[in-house]
Amino acid sequence: MNGTVNKVMLIGHLGDDVKMHYFEGGNCIGRFPLATNEVYINKTTNERITSTEWHNLVVRNKAAEICEKYLSKGDKIYVEGRIKSRQWQAEDGTTKYTTEIQVTEFTFLTTKKEIENNKQGFPPSGDTPKPSFESPGASMQNDDMPF
Repeated sequence: MNGTVNKVMLIGHLGDDVKMHYFEGGNCIGRFPLATNEVYINKTTNERITSTEWHNLVVRNKAAEICEKYLSKGDKIYVEGRIKSRQWQAEDGTTKYTTEIQVTEFTFLTTKKEIENNKQGFPPSGDTPKPSFESPGASMQNDDMPF
C-alpha cells in the first residue's frame, strides 16, 4: 500500500462548552475538550477502574457555529477527523506544543436539552433527526483512499 491514513473516530462527552474564535473575513473556529472513558476491572483488587482520556477538538466555520448552537458541557457526540500537531511561541518565550483533532464530520448523540426534556416528562424525540455535519469535500477525500 502506497498511501497513508490519518483518521480518528471518537465517541465521548464534552468537557466544556464550545469556545468560539472569530477572524477577519468571517471565518471562525470552535474548540472544546472531549472525554473518552475506558472501564476495566483490576484483577488483583477486583476494583472497577475508569480511565479518562482528553482530546482537544477543533471545528471550523459552519460546523463550529452548529456545535456552538446545539452543544454544551456533558453532551455526547460522535466525531470523525484527523490528528494535527502544532507548536507556537508563548509570551514568555517558551515553545508550546499541542495535539488536536481537526473534526470533519460529527453527529450529536445526546444533548443536555434532550435529557432535561425527558426528565420533565416530555416523550423522547425519536422522530426528530439529530444534527450531523459532513465538511464539504469530505466525500471527495474518501474517493482518494487507496483501498
